[in-house]
Amino acid sequence: MARVLLVEDDDALAEALSLALGSLGHSVEVAATGERALALLSEGHATDVVLLDVMLPGIDGFEVCRRIRIASTVPLILLTARGDAIDVVVGLEGGADDYVVKPTEPRIIDARIKAVLRRSMPPDANTDPCLRFGPLEIDPLSLVVTRDGQELHLTATELRLLLEFADRPGQVLSRQVLLRQVWDYGYVGDSRIVDAAVARLRAKIEEDAGNPVLLRTVRGLGYRLVKP
Repeated sequence: MARVLLVEDDDALAEALSLALGSLGHSVEVAATGERALALLSEGHATDVVLLDVMLPGIDGFEVCRRIRIASTVPLILLTARGDAIDVVVGLEGGADDYVVKPTEPRIIDARIKAVLRRSMPPDANTDPCLRFGPLEIDPLSLVVTRDGQELHLTATELRLLLEFADRPGQVLSRQVLLRQVWDYGYVGDSRIVDAAVARLRAKIEEDAGNPVLLRTVRGLGYRLVKP
């Protein structure tokens, strides 16, 4: 069971989704505004995952996402009635772990919740010790990543993505492979999720994200993590 914070201003939709997710075993708290959601999180409200509507009164979902991500790495899924590429990219670059285009079946949302929660779980205790890529050091056991000795604050998705690359150094991983391994998606997954997450990860691990030397693009194929 996940403790879900549902941020949705449509009372009827919020009630229907709360009942549906409750029947699937989740505990749902509803916030009708972004301001209320931020207040709950700042007060330490127990939350495993945030379901965040994009179109909200007052602070919109993109800004709420950005503010949550500054203070927390809690898994966050955007709920949007708009599937336009620019909206999806803005949300993902703002720190969202996933997005769902409304309307959709509650079981699909349930599957997405379970997927982001799996990505936030620590790796197996038998994982290899520290991995080093130039100034970057990754400890899969403690889930600590440092660059030049300074700890980096990665979201659960960014960490899982980095661990996936580090587990296969130098190997080119396609977007579809990454969708399957990191996001638990099949071929129907949206590769824009991967591109946005890679961009966010580069901004944290690279000295110059515009000219990456660690996490490189292999045009037409995917990405690979290399030791400089």
